[in-house]
Amino acid sequence: MSIDRKQQIVEAATKAFTQFGYKGTTMDLVSKLANVGKGTIYTFYTNKEELFSEIIDRLLLDMRTAADAAFDTNQPFVDRVHLALYSILEFRKTHQLTIKIFQESQELGTPTVNAGVQKVEEMVLLYIKQKMIDAIENQDIKNCDPELTAFIILKLYVSLIFDWEKHHQPLEKEKIAEIFEGYLLKGLSL
Repeated sequence: MSIDRKQQIVEAATKAFTQFGYKGTTMDLVSKLANVGKGTIYTFYTNKEELFSEIIDRLLLDMRTAADAAFDTNQPFVDRVHLALYSILEFRKTHQLTIKIFQESQELGTPTVNAGVQKVEEMVLLYIKQKMIDAIENQDIKNCDPELTAFIILKLYVSLIFDWEKHHQPLEKEKIAEIFEGYLLKGLSL
């Protein structure tokens, strides 16, 4: 029963954070949406920050699962990286909660939200870095600085998916793959 209540709370809080942002969400609102007393929320979470943190952790797990599902080991490394990155960033782009937290981070700079956004970016960087290390060990790519390369890959993808679209038509997945391969991965290929 308590697991169900906790899940109700998480689902209600996710809905509230998605609609109203972190700043606009209160524990009263979450308790109303979850149809539980506010005290019930506090049996699971000390405060709104802790609840938000758990939701971000679940979001990261979902993102990683999406990337792992896309990382087809039967494909050449260039294609594997593209598919995994694209799935992570597409998830981030289409998942309503991530849209809201990235928007709130940029517009309001809410410290807790900034920390959540940083957590998302760190997970993506760590994921890419590990895939780079694996590819170097398997001799799929040249030896390079995996951390710096992960940073460059992430920033290139973010620029092509988010920044480009501010003033241009969105790029098709295939065009992004072509740009990514041409500018970066061909230089890493053996």
